Amino acid sequence: MPQPKQRRAPNGTTKRDAAVDYRALAQFRYELRTFLAFSEEGARKVGLTPQQHQALLGIKGFVEPGPPTVGDIARFLLIRHHSAVELMNRMAKLGLINRVTDPEDARRVQLKLTAKGEQKLQAISKKNIEELRRAASPALRRLLRSAPQPGEP
Repeated sequence: MPQPKQRRAPNGTTKRDAAVDYRALAQFRYELRTFLAFSEEGARKVGLTPQQHQALLGIKGFVEPGPPTVGDIARFLLIRHHSAVELMNRMAKLGLINRVTDPEDARRVQLKLTAKGEQKLQAISKKNIEELRRAASPALRRLLRSAPQPGEP
């Protein structure tokens, strides 16, 4: 049985489409990808891969009690545990992170940034916050103004 013809609004949407703002979604996705490309290039400029940058951010921004483990970072990066182990091995060789045995459970290894890792993360984060403030919508700008700069308490 043929479907009844949908009437199109002047902007090309149908009544069924009215509940979804495709223009806003498309614009948001574009702005998100633009920011991600900016952030990835910033990581490369300081000698990191985008994934290494994200791992540093995940370690520094971890909010659970105590420092994160490799498993925590694997979940944060949406990668398999063995891939996160290899990533942490490479980052440790580069002097970006240290592995520390959990004082309460010697089977667990916690991850902490080194001074070098902190410095690289801070350099990227400062530029990223500046870019977000520059390109953000008014609502996001208000939110970003209330956020401290990287390195501030």
